[in-house]
Amino acid sequence: MEQTMTQGNLAGILIRFSIPLVLSGILQQMYAWADAFIVGNLVGEDALAAVGATVSLYNLFVLVVTGLTLGVSILAAQMYGRGEREGLRPVLSTFAVVLGMAFLAVGLLGSLLAGPVLELMSTTEDTIAMSRQYLEVVLLGLPVVAVYNVYAAVLRGMGESRAPLYAVLVASLVNVGVDLLLVGPANMGVRGAALATVASQIMMTLFLMGYAVRRVPLLRFRPARGSVDRAALRAGLALGLPVAIQSSINSLGSVVLQNFMNSFDSSRLVAAITTAYRVDTVILLPVTNLSSGISTVVAQNIGARKPERARKGLGVGLAIMLAMSIGLSALVAVAGEPLIALFGLTPEASAMGGEFFRTLALFYPVFGLGMALRGYLEGTGDVMWSSAIGISALLLRIVLSYGLADWVGSPIIAYAEMASWAAMLLLFALRVLVRSRKAAADSSQAA
Repeated sequence: MEQTMTQGNLAGILIRFSIPLVLSGILQQMYAWADAFIVGNLVGEDALAAVGATVSLYNLFVLVVTGLTLGVSILAAQMYGRGEREGLRPVLSTFAVVLGMAFLAVGLLGSLLAGPVLELMSTTEDTIAMSRQYLEVVLLGLPVVAVYNVYAAVLRGMGESRAPLYAVLVASLVNVGVDLLLVGPANMGVRGAALATVASQIMMTLFLMGYAVRRVPLLRFRPARGSVDRAALRAGLALGLPVAIQSSINSLGSVVLQNFMNSFDSSRLVAAITTAYRVDTVILLPVTNLSSGISTVVAQNIGARKPERARKGLGVGLAIMLAMSIGLSALVAVAGEPLIALFGLTPEASAMGGEFFRTLALFYPVFGLGMALRGYLEGTGDVMWSSAIGISALLLRIVLSYGLADWVGSPIIAYAEMASWAAMLLLFALRVLVRSRKAAADSSQAA
């Protein structure tokens, strides 16, 4: 079940490890796809825009969870590479308890304040009531999402990427079934879609916890006094907090950008672009998950004191990433607009989304190479610089969006993101180059 990444063919290891991550990521996105597809076709375009208007705000919380648990995954991978197997249990128990309780409080508070927050985001009058109904429910699933991500992070650190795939497969079936029931015959609209999402998240988490209990003795624990290990908490937060801060700033930036999109005062444009981003998120999953694979390979080899093999992992990852990104750009050029049209948009809205999507996809190779470098830096534990670069790219995107909107119009949304990807690639490349030169200098002095 566990997979050491400190020996063997790096390309094969990366591909085998990343494929289940990609598939599980696609299935997870299918929750949102199922909601949007069913809501768009059974309720209407306004309801689809209402669900889309909640995406950036909901992702504010989910990305904080994944940022924190990325630190858990890096810590677990480095410990696994060093052979510190028994140390994995306190890491799991600590973060499952702490994050589960923290996001229970966050979810309850967020659900209570959903309406006022949506008003601050300038959500359009024809969608705000349905947006609130959807958001109030999905935020209550945050503690479940947090616990799932802790288990998945520790398992990934051990080289196990298949178990989360099995969990998400079960959840996907539950989500689609409940979605069709509640939105269709029960006529619950967007609230029914939200309930289906939370139900599927509960099933996903229970499945993964059960898998860990049955198959991984190292990860068995009972919540009780002593479940929280302060040393494990400090170590995990040292790696996870910078990424979580960056994720929260990125998500707040997405809220700002959502407000920017809403300022065009067209529910058709909002539906077109948010749907394009929904498809874009799924299309780019191979990129983001290969980046996670690179991070895990590098972290295990850093833990095993094999820095040369870690650098070779980056070289292999860059080559795979470039080829894959070019293929994804070609896919969007052919199938982007038909995919957007599946969500029940009018032909005019589908055309708007397709044009936006094709423009953005031109820079997929730039984004992919940047993410490969990011995975390497995070695997070495250089999360502070990685996060700072991510924040800088976001700020550039916001400044360009607002600063050039009057001259460029709505296409600036795509152009600004493309510019931020180019800046991110440049900064990541410079950071890796500086680290490589420093490592070479240290090695020369030691000799």
